[in-house]
Amino acid sequence: MASPAILPRAAELLTRFDLIDAADRPARTYSGGMRRRLDIAAALMPRPTVLFLDEPTTGLDLQSRNELWDMIRELVHDGTTVLLTTQYLEEADRLAQRVAVVDGGHVIANDSPAALKAQLGSAVAELGFEDEATAEKALALLASPYAGVEREGATVRLSTHEGPRVLIDVLRDLDGAALAPSTLAVHEPSLDDVFLALTGRHAESIEVADEPSGGKRSRRRGAA
Repeated sequence: MASPAILPRAAELLTRFDLIDAADRPARTYSGGMRRRLDIAAALMPRPTVLFLDEPTTGLDLQSRNELWDMIRELVHDGTTVLLTTQYLEEADRLAQRVAVVDGGHVIANDSPAALKAQLGSAVAELGFEDEATAEKALALLASPYAGVEREGATVRLSTHEGPRVLIDVLRDLDGAALAPSTLAVHEPSLDDVFLALTGRHAESIEVADEPSGGKRSRRRGAA
């Protein structure tokens, strides 16, 4: 026989996760966002102090993702410790108090999002060139006088603690060498910039073999 506390607890969670109106429907009729909310509600039945969530927003539309983010924030506010793995670095940036960056099965960085981004400086400039050969020439020109310079394809990326001010000197140097960029963008560092600086690539999909068929599936490097 079910414990007398189970039904009130179930009703409480269904109400909290906005599922009470669908409580009598089979779960197979739920949308993706509703099923994710139901999964979390079920995990909260025993009132855990620690909750592990493995990529809970993968495949959700933007509205469902934002709703789930709000629910995770509420759980943390109520005292639950949430360990979240995610392929979305923006999600880690918005939700996490501390981020462990994982690459190839190894933790390569572990700190608060703000501290990780501060390592790159106050600004990241992305200079786009017409082709990779021109970008490589620009990289060779800038790598010596400036720190935090790297190339990805036809884009040269510069991280600086001096803010946009340093771009004036960079653009002068490039213009003097007849290497003016075709595009220029400046933004504050993101966790994606952090991952790129740590690994030399974005948190991109990789193909690994499924077992035992040998087929392929996509797996992403990301944050926990």
